[in-house]
Amino acid sequence: MPELKAIENRVIVKIDTQSKNSHKFSDGTIIRLERGWNNLIKTETEPVNAVVIDGSYIPKDSLILIHHNASHDTYRIFNYKNTSGEDIANSVKYYSIPEEQCYAWHDGVEWKPMKNFAFGLRVFIPYEGKLQWVAPKLIKDVLYITSGYLKRKACHTLRASDYTIIFQGINGQEERIVRCRHSEQSGYDREEIVGVNKFITEMINEGKYLIGLTPSDAKPIKLLEDARRDD
Repeated sequence: MPELKAIENRVIVKIDTQSKNSHKFSDGTIIRLERGWNNLIKTETEPVNAVVIDGSYIPKDSLILIHHNASHDTYRIFNYKNTSGEDIANSVKYYSIPEEQCYAWHDGVEWKPMKNFAFGLRVFIPYEGKLQWVAPKLIKDVLYITSGYLKRKACHTLRASDYTIIFQGINGQEERIVRCRHSEQSGYDREEIVGVNKFITEMINEGKYLIGLTPSDAKPIKLLEDARRDD
């Protein structure tokens, strides 16, 4: 069987198209999870976990996270193997996807952003009135960056830059990461971070603003850091 080689600005990957359709409990029990039924949100239903076959700077066999539309037949490599009945039924397919649609890779310990991407958390202002169970208010187009040289800074972004990667974690359970486009080199024409907000950063550090993925999981920074240390 010939070895696949990526062309410039492409990455060859294999994808288990059923990778999202299960859930693993802490005791090792695995159940089938049918995501596609009555759900039109493709970020939740489409597979984004992949394994690198070949790429320019991405180590072979690395686990990576890709765009939710990257497993479309537009990028699929057909007839890579002999088309036996077993191959046709196999849920593992091969694709040649644009490098810019690869968002994160796993270094054996944690997920790290790919080149020209950064991770972040959304920022929320807590409700301070007398009513109970009022959700905090999202500050639009602001991310608290958690990777790279802008780590621990609240940054303004272009509109709708906070894309959520919904993927199958190493533990077999759903996880989520918010990413935006950001390069640590000047001249990147798709840059989405436009500035640092010192005031919001200080409010987060003082615990007066909350950070998280959604209003329901947003917490003061100290609680999030304590939870990570416990993990």
